[in-house]
Amino acid sequence: MSYVPNCDQDKKEMLKTIGVKSIEDLFKCIPQELRPRSFDIPEGRSEFEVEKYFKKLAQKNPSNVITFVGGGFYDHYIPAVVDAIVAKPEFYTAYTPYQPEVSQGTLQAAYEYQSCITRLTGMEASNASLYDGGTALYEAAMMAIRITGRNKIIMDGGVSPIYRKMMYSYTSNLSIEFVEIPVTHGQSDRETIEKYLDDKTAAIILQNPNFFGVIDDHSDIVKTSHEKGVLVVQSVYPISLGVLKTPNEMNVDIVTGEGQSLGIPLSFGGPYLGFIATKKEFIRKMPGRIVGRTTDGNGRDGFVLTLQTREQHIRREKATSNICSNEALCALRAVVYMSIMGKDGFRKVAELCMDKTEYTKKRLEEIKGVEVKRSSPTFNEFAVKLPKDPNEVISRLIDKGIEAGFPLGRYYDDLKDYMLIAVTEKRTKQEIDIFIGSLEEVLWS
Repeated sequence: MSYVPNCDQDKKEMLKTIGVKSIEDLFKCIPQELRPRSFDIPEGRSEFEVEKYFKKLAQKNPSNVITFVGGGFYDHYIPAVVDAIVAKPEFYTAYTPYQPEVSQGTLQAAYEYQSCITRLTGMEASNASLYDGGTALYEAAMMAIRITGRNKIIMDGGVSPIYRKMMYSYTSNLSIEFVEIPVTHGQSDRETIEKYLDDKTAAIILQNPNFFGVIDDHSDIVKTSHEKGVLVVQSVYPISLGVLKTPNEMNVDIVTGEGQSLGIPLSFGGPYLGFIATKKEFIRKMPGRIVGRTTDGNGRDGFVLTLQTREQHIRREKATSNICSNEALCALRAVVYMSIMGKDGFRKVAELCMDKTEYTKKRLEEIKGVEVKRSSPTFNEFAVKLPKDPNEVISRLIDKGIEAGFPLGRYYDDLKDYMLIAVTEKRTKQEIDIFIGSLEEVLWS
């Protein structure tokens, strides 16, 4: 005999079991303004109906736009093999490798990811990944504070304003002194930075290329900082390392970045990937997990969690972070992408980005009233000054199927006339020309 549900009766039995007389009594400890507006939810639907509904909903989002938006997240091409490998159930169902003897695949994937990150950055050690670029930068700042015993952090004004906001949010209850240094002509202001470096400074945080897309060789800042016992943290755009000087070549101490450009789709803002790498001498102060390679009793290669500096695994006073699970699936996408691209592929993508960016700059300078900022070299992103409100321009170009860029006035009061434009290897000459023609029409029609 099958069970026929009686919702009203079931509800009464549930309330009786937990010792309340009504739904109202159940929520009486919650202030009225914080309660759910309604429990009137629609009836359930079949799988076919749900799938049809969401497909219709998805069609409201334009999927054929030409995008020139960057600001830390970029529209790069993702080889089909990335999805093919990550879709294998032995990867996407894997979780925390507490038992190494049954988690060798997951552990090896993390180990290979660490190896790729160290080769890309030139650093000696990497962990098994973090949540995103912003939280990775926060973790690096905390690393520097633990290593030096100091509590002052200098942040360059070229560091992403999103990351800076996250930094302040994460440290709001901590006794940390922050100093922000405005950029000069798009690059780090050496003279002002040197004024603030002292024996209380744990680290200076830099970004290359910075939020404005500007390239900078921070070797001189690193040298000056080290002379005063200050560590240097550098946030990097991984694709740019195909052509730019590596953090290791600048003698940077801790490197972080957003790994979204390494085979992870833009989606609707995540999930993304944070990476962190450092010198071997600081490895025990690094958060998260570090996978190591070893041999078993029979001499066979094996992989284990060598270091776990989480408070669940070691004495709390020695824990470095409460990060729970690394972004293993996103890290897997990254290692597949890096393996497929290889050194030559990375260089080719980076060169395409730079070449297409320079072509876009030249075309933009043909438009009356548009000023391309050329005070410093850039990678694939740059600022332009427009004769009209960038917000209005962006809104009108969206209607033409073009995501024109990012309005810098959103974060910088003195840059309300400026827009940040990003160009990746995916942008064709035809698409760039369409963008230029459409922008000119919006500005002067």
